[in-house]
Amino acid sequence: MTINQRLTQLELGVTQTEVKRGVRRDRRPTARWLIALLSVILVIGVAVPIFLRTRSTQPANSGQPVSYLGVYERSAPLSYAGVASFTATTGVRPDLVMYYSSWLESFQANFAATAYEHGATPVVQLNPSNVSLAAIAAGQYDGYLDAYAQAVLAYGHPVVLSFGHEMNGSWYSWGYNRTSPTTFVAAWRHIVTLFRAQGATNATWLWTVNRIVTDGGIPSPKPWWPGSSYVTWVGIDGYYSNPSMTFASVFGPTIAAVSELTRDPILIAETAATPAAIQPAKIADLFEGIRNYQLLGFVWFAVQPWTISGSAAIGAYRRGAEGYKRTSP
Repeated sequence: MTINQRLTQLELGVTQTEVKRGVRRDRRPTARWLIALLSVILVIGVAVPIFLRTRSTQPANSGQPVSYLGVYERSAPLSYAGVASFTATTGVRPDLVMYYSSWLESFQANFAATAYEHGATPVVQLNPSNVSLAAIAAGQYDGYLDAYAQAVLAYGHPVVLSFGHEMNGSWYSWGYNRTSPTTFVAAWRHIVTLFRAQGATNATWLWTVNRIVTDGGIPSPKPWWPGSSYVTWVGIDGYYSNPSMTFASVFGPTIAAVSELTRDPILIAETAATPAAIQPAKIADLFEGIRNYQLLGFVWFAVQPWTISGSAAIGAYRRGAEGYKRTSP
């Protein structure tokens, strides 16, 4: 018997009893209180499971992976042909398609629309090459950023935005030993704040770091952390370049360092393996590592020498994707 049926039966029973006894209903509040109490229980019984389901489907490091499989192809964003070719080769349609955007370049709405038609979300790496991050933080590029935010808003679908990726490396103008972490953080916060003020809430903010390489001069990204209120996801870039590398050795230390800063979901935002690293084995290891660490997924950097080549590697990617998708909520 449902709670609603039980409430009806109870109310009818009270009425019949009161008629028999000749008692007015307003002098017997106990039954009404009991009905009200059961109503509250009914509301709680419905609301709590909905609340828990809502929480459990949100991206989180402690839950099941959301199973994002992404790709970067050199033809993006001028053409979707590379992504289509990757899909045809692997038999796997990507959920994320990445492209790199130079500073002052407009949002590529046509590419984003094509991605949406193919069931994918665009991931944009905004690269402020040789641009003063202090000037960005001071608002000197707000005209450009306002227009970009409006274009993202007008697109109307999810967009993943990353600014100044791999900042803990020294190879970019905005990076380690070239621009101070304090200035980077100020610029990041300014950009996120501006987009939100423009109403571009369809933007997911991906803070992308390079994997830590202590003996290679790539430090912990901690000094560049802008704070959880300015970040949606964390991205980590790293590659398999030799057969001895494993997911734990490539990404483990950086995942641990990031986990000390935030519980935001983690995406492997750039990765691949060379044929020399025994590509089929590394592809299998990559999928297993994503599952074991319960991350969001990864984006494959499909540019030579990192393209997935050979039937063994293609088969490994296809098998990994099939098993991986089955683990998603």
